[in-house]
Amino acid sequence: MEFEELVESVGKAVDLTGVAAIVLGGVLATVLFVRRLLRREEFPAAYRAYRQSLGRAILLGLELLVAGDIIRTVAVSPTFTSVGVLAAIVVVRTFLSFSLEVELEGRWPWQRREQTPEPVKAAPAPAGE
Repeated sequence: MEFEELVESVGKAVDLTGVAAIVLGGVLATVLFVRRLLRREEFPAAYRAYRQSLGRAILLGLELLVAGDIIRTVAVSPTFTSVGVLAAIVVVRTFLSFSLEVELEGRWPWQRREQTPEPVKAAPAPAGE
């Protein structure tokens, strides 16, 4: 097996892993969603958890798909055209990932997470009182 064939196979394997992550993550998120509904959990809370789980699966899959594209394009056929197509694909997938991240977290990536202050504990009463 030549180098190009090996790299092409590795790229396809990474792509397949990305697709599997999306499909399996979607199936798992759906199963968990139905399970929450059957346990009579509030629908808005179950739906929010479902969207977050599904979004995380899609994000992971997109990252793997971009990695597969990079592996195949850079190692196998680094022409100006193929690198341009790769750049366009990466821009679109990065925008999708960014949008999903904002949707899941409810904030911009550069914003800090809101941290709730820990409650102040009262000092124990001295012994003998």
